[in-house]
Amino acid sequence: MNLGVQLLQYTLSGITIGSIYAMVAIGFNIIYNATGIINLAQGDFVMLGGMLAVYLHNTLGLPLVLAGPAAALITAIIGLLFERFAFHPLKNPSVITLIIITIAASILFKGGAMFIWGKDAYILPSFSGDKPIQFFGATILPQTLWILGTLIFVFAALMVFFRFTIVGKAMKACAYNRQAARIVGINVNRMVLFSFGLSAFIGGIAGVVVTPIALVSYDRGALLGLKGFGTAIFGGLGNMGGAVVAGLIIGLLEAYAAGLISSGYKDAVALIILLIVLFFKPGGIFGRKEEQLLKAF
Repeated sequence: MNLGVQLLQYTLSGITIGSIYAMVAIGFNIIYNATGIINLAQGDFVMLGGMLAVYLHNTLGLPLVLAGPAAALITAIIGLLFERFAFHPLKNPSVITLIIITIAASILFKGGAMFIWGKDAYILPSFSGDKPIQFFGATILPQTLWILGTLIFVFAALMVFFRFTIVGKAMKACAYNRQAARIVGINVNRMVLFSFGLSAFIGGIAGVVVTPIALVSYDRGALLGLKGFGTAIFGGLGNMGGAVVAGLIIGLLEAYAAGLISSGYKDAVALIILLIVLFFKPGGIFGRKEEQLLKAF
């Protein structure tokens, strides 16, 4: 395989990986825009989506066309319950308290998954088979197209949702000024609840589409959450478009580092980028001034 084909192969792999990071980062941004906090359990929503899809399909025998959406919906319900029982009862908690709660939730989700499914790794069958597609000498797995298409669909759907629906506009209003939103009659608590459900749903979708090409296990969410957080920071916290671009950049850099240097450096790329961005440009490459960070679109 010549260098050009190798680089193309690394690029396709990087786009696949980056699409997953982008969806995780979008989940971070949705909750940040609604609450101003970082949900460090976001990666575990991805893990739960994958695990639930495996259980529904492999154990209960549901077809993939039903198991995938059902897994994402159950994950969304878990996100709703998480907000309702962990955040809603609190009165004027500090940001640090809220972040610690998300860390505790991450540990709880991980422990619960290990108790239910054990420490084994699981996989789903590919949605469109495993026969690779040839592309200028490189190969593309059909599942890669599902992942990229899912990212495009999620991003487009969120743009439409936030720009043209009443609930989406209400969530944006809460992001701009929660007190003003209350004055005009918006139920802020309900919008926060909905943001957790929507974020968990997107995480569940990501888990479903990635499981056919990457094994899912109880501890998978921690690393995905860390990389998704790095992606969100890199793209500008609260910026959805920035999350997509940053995810693709990090995915490409990881793939090039693994292919051209060593696979041992792959997982370090996101952390190095996070440190560099925090040091030189804390607002991210598409970051704005603090008072503008909540303007997601």
